[in-house]
Amino acid sequence: MTATEPAARDAIAADASPQPAPGATPPRTPLVARAAAELVGTAALVAIVVGSGIQATELTEDVGLQLLANSTATVFGLGVLIALLGPVSGAHFNPAVTLAEWWTARRGGAGVDVRELAVYVPSQIAGAIAGAILADAMFGEPLVKWSTHDRSAGNLLLGEVVATAGLILLIFGLARTDRLRLAPVAVASYIGAAYWFTSSTSFANPAVTIGRAFTDTFAGIAPGSVPAFIGMQLIGAVVGLALVAVIFLRGKTHAG
Repeated sequence: MTATEPAARDAIAADASPQPAPGATPPRTPLVARAAAELVGTAALVAIVVGSGIQATELTEDVGLQLLANSTATVFGLGVLIALLGPVSGAHFNPAVTLAEWWTARRGGAGVDVRELAVYVPSQIAGAIAGAILADAMFGEPLVKWSTHDRSAGNLLLGEVVATAGLILLIFGLARTDRLRLAPVAVASYIGAAYWFTSSTSFANPAVTIGRAFTDTFAGIAPGSVPAFIGMQLIGAVVGLALVAVIFLRGKTHAG
């Protein structure tokens, strides 16, 4: 027996060991670490959205340029956060995504279980609120001031259904086709585009929606508009999962 044989056997055994399914939460990562990643990631995302919005309004009065600056910062920031924290928690940063993963797990697919769901969602909401407060603090705004930016119009609510459905279709479509490695670029690019092609500027995230109610700045949303936005986002998630089931329908194999 040569000295290299044990190492070769170990390598073969490692290759033969079960591998995580696409979209599954990375193995052997403690739940506390995943919760921390979701909290910090969501906080950073909201700080980017709110902070860049404040900065934009201080630099120009042109609303188009303000939205361009806000969306550009969000694209780059979100891509970095997904690349950094995806290997830890899956980089959901979004209760709609977490709920969709839980549903797919119940149906026999990869995803989070009830315990993980109960930890992820509060972490995301707490992170979103913290991120809004942090952004306000960095720019000398009141730490907590309820937004007065009403977003209750029906066309905006339709925009949230479309934005969230597209996001869920993208994420779970990538998972179905084993291309989640593209998520940092693909998800960030989609959100950047949806800033412009949806009437609501694509919140598409219940936690971020709650967090943005805590700041009366460019990116804020009035608390009275939050429940309807979240309701439409959840409807959008259902629509997105339905589209995934239809578009990425798996064929049946026939014996013999």
